[in-house]
Amino acid sequence: MLQLGRKRRVDIWAHFTYDTKDNKTACKPCGAKISGKNTTNLKRHLQTTHPEIHAKIQKTSDDKNDHGGDKASASVTQQTITTAFLTASKYKMDSKEQLVKEQAIARWIGRTGLPLTTCEDEDFIEMMEIIEKKLTIPKKTKISNLVETEYEHEKDKFKKRLAAARRVSIGLDMWTKKGLTASFLAISACYHCVEQSKPVHILLALEQVAHPHTAQSIKACVDKCMQEWAIPKEKILTVITDNGSNMVAAFKNTTTEETSSEDDSPGSSMESDSEIDDQRYHHVDMEMARTPCVVHTIQLVVHMTQKETTVKRVLDKARSVVRLFRKSSVATQRLLDQCGVIVVNDCPTRWSSTFNMVTRLLTVKDAVCQISNDMGWDSLLTSEWQKLSSLYDLLLPFAEHTKTLQSDTTSMSLVVPALFDLLSHLADFAENTRYRDLATLAEKMRTNLNLRFACLLDSNDEKFSPLAAAACFVNPTVCKILVNIDVADGNIQELLKQAEDYVVKCTSPHTRQEGC
Repeated sequence: MLQLGRKRRVDIWAHFTYDTKDNKTACKPCGAKISGKNTTNLKRHLQTTHPEIHAKIQKTSDDKNDHGGDKASASVTQQTITTAFLTASKYKMDSKEQLVKEQAIARWIGRTGLPLTTCEDEDFIEMMEIIEKKLTIPKKTKISNLVETEYEHEKDKFKKRLAAARRVSIGLDMWTKKGLTASFLAISACYHCVEQSKPVHILLALEQVAHPHTAQSIKACVDKCMQEWAIPKEKILTVITDNGSNMVAAFKNTTTEETSSEDDSPGSSMESDSEIDDQRYHHVDMEMARTPCVVHTIQLVVHMTQKETTVKRVLDKARSVVRLFRKSSVATQRLLDQCGVIVVNDCPTRWSSTFNMVTRLLTVKDAVCQISNDMGWDSLLTSEWQKLSSLYDLLLPFAEHTKTLQSDTTSMSLVVPALFDLLSHLADFAENTRYRDLATLAEKMRTNLNLRFACLLDSNDEKFSPLAAAACFVNPTVCKILVNIDVADGNIQELLKQAEDYVVKCTSPHTRQEGC
């Protein structure tokens, strides 16, 4: 144990031993016992009883004082000078350097979502001591205040940028935690930032929404957010949502439009209570045009594969094989040893998940067949593997376009070419596949795709919006692709004419408030 007080005189204590039990010190040369352990008493004992030992101790002490005094004094002086240069003094708490570094720590913690207690973690403090010895690490209370200040500063900055933008597109998405314990509505904005000269996508709000998720509750959240960020309704170009009936009703400015449950986003649930349905479909007067999310809608087309009996049978068998592997650590380890990857399951609420499951199965096909045979499991037949491969060819363009169109800012100009490409792909697939059921499925998907996206592709449709075509029209590279697409039943020239008229209208000084 560490003991308080002065250090022991080694030259004196070399001749004594101390007994803590009796609180007495014994002299080694003569065995005499002295009460306590006072160094002065021990020295006096040596002087009276053992003068020769005392003389040696005295001489050693005198030599140190005679020859080491000046040296010790110089050493102390030199150490002080070295310390002055090498040991960094702390910044003053109100100094600019201290404040700048505190703000940097607060910005890092705020943007990464780390807990405020990070700044009080021993390892973090030690790291900062190594990086910057002069910095006094702030406590969590100060960091909390700095994070709030930084948030308000950033918010004001983005408010100014939003105010400078000519038009803003709003995006909405809602999801529910497992167990239905909480639901959240995310509201984002996409706009061209004049200050940075580039398109920007930012999250405006993340609101917890109570059940039921009615059109009124969605309207209230959006209105509150637009008011908080000072975005007038006339500046909103469009609101992009999924195809849930509550979203459709929330942004409907005409008569109520009935939507079936299959038009909901994958995985969303519908309340069965008639009163809730009445609220959900209730007309809401909002002066904001709604655009259906293209990727959500494409996935609804892809989910038609689950309604074709023969295709569903193959997919269900593939899922059973995947489940067997994912439940067996032995099979999984063998698959890892042979291929370096494992099989993946699909999920109805994850885009392209069925395609990813099929892709991985085809990648590890030989290993899966071998391991299944060794484990005594039923695997897919040769004909089923071939059909799965053909299904992969059917879904591949959907997965590729989904990946492209889910980007943050510049995907609107790619919508029309992507849809025409999918229509062309489905037509070619129906003609060339040797599976009659897959050809029928491709035709049904093509019809469904035309129906769902008539508002973007058919200029004669009553709900036609030239917005997507206009975005394509003002992008020279993409417009060139669209002109070169050969679609037998698509009036490309008429679509481009509608887009051109829309752009001219939007840029007209007299109708600027109506356009983009």
